[in-house]
Amino acid sequence: MNPLVIDRDFVTQTLINLVRINSINPSLVPGAPGEGSAAAHVDALMRALGMTTAIHESEPGRPSVVGVLKGTGGGRSLMLNGHLDTVGIMGMPNPFSAEIRDGRLYGRGSEDMKGGLAASFGAVKAIVDRGIALGGDLVVATVADEEHASLGTADIVSRYCVDGAIVTEATNIELCTAHKGFAWLEVETLGRAAHGARFQEGIDANLLMGQFLCELARLERDLRRRPPHALLGPPSLHAATLAGGSGLSTYAARCNLEIERRTIPGESERAVVGELRAIVDLLTTNDPTFQATIRTILWREPFEASETSALIDALDQAADRVLRRPLPRIGQGGWMDSALLSAAGVDTVILGPSGGGPHSEVEWVELHSVYQTAAVIAEAAVTYCR
Repeated sequence: MNPLVIDRDFVTQTLINLVRINSINPSLVPGAPGEGSAAAHVDALMRALGMTTAIHESEPGRPSVVGVLKGTGGGRSLMLNGHLDTVGIMGMPNPFSAEIRDGRLYGRGSEDMKGGLAASFGAVKAIVDRGIALGGDLVVATVADEEHASLGTADIVSRYCVDGAIVTEATNIELCTAHKGFAWLEVETLGRAAHGARFQEGIDANLLMGQFLCELARLERDLRRRPPHALLGPPSLHAATLAGGSGLSTYAARCNLEIERRTIPGESERAVVGELRAIVDLLTTNDPTFQATIRTILWREPFEASETSALIDALDQAADRVLRRPLPRIGQGGWMDSALLSAAGVDTVILGPSGGGPHSEVEWVELHSVYQTAAVIAEAAVTYCR
């Protein structure tokens, strides 16, 4: 069979329309509109492609839209997953212009990740236009809140059971088979408020936190020396925010530290928290005035694809047909919704277009790479779902 034909005009216009919609995540920018308008747009688009659609709100006003191109039965089902929300636009002069220059389309969300969404719709259209009846269902999940707490995909995985999933985040058309996880952690040291002149009564929580930070720095250096993951390197951490004290003449009663800890496959939340607990225990032993609490704000698992993935085989075959080259394997430091899908037992990988400037003042995606991504995904879907 000849390779599927991607309707480039359709993909380009789809991407233009998506980038022109403000879908900034309100959990990141209070008062931002969220995914509502983008969800309504993709719902209509998927229905026009002949898909059955459903809108799911993981929280009020935070919609995800799922479209299903129904298979004839007997084949594997495949989900194409991408997020509708974006980060903010501070410093961007024309964030929703969707201007095209020198083969690049510019604007907030163009790379992260409306380019991947446009490629997914282009893949569906290529299959529909060819009149191919897939054996298994082809599902497109356009989800809310990936940029904050992944409410959308967390909800979707409880509603839809699929065999495989391609998360279409930007990867430079390389196959991402692993990414780091993360833990957001809060440490609070507890002192005793007192007037600055009454040193006998006060315990300075800020100085106690200084002791903790010295030990945390030792842990950070130790993490960098640990055996690295082949694609991801070693785990890491940084002290992200620090706040303590209420006035110059008052001993600080509390000091709060927020830590981001990036994890690699094989690390657990229990072990990560245990590293911090060991520091607290050490300091408590050395200083009877030392008191601290540890709290996990958010934990997200690292991701690693299966070594026996039928989906990877299908994508390799598709790349041979479309690109005339193999798909290099890469890892990425950033976290993606792929970890939630994989944890649900779904054969998951990440593949998307090329671009630059995510979360920055100049964001863009290479249009030719969006077309290529669509072609590879379409070919892989035909192989995987038959």
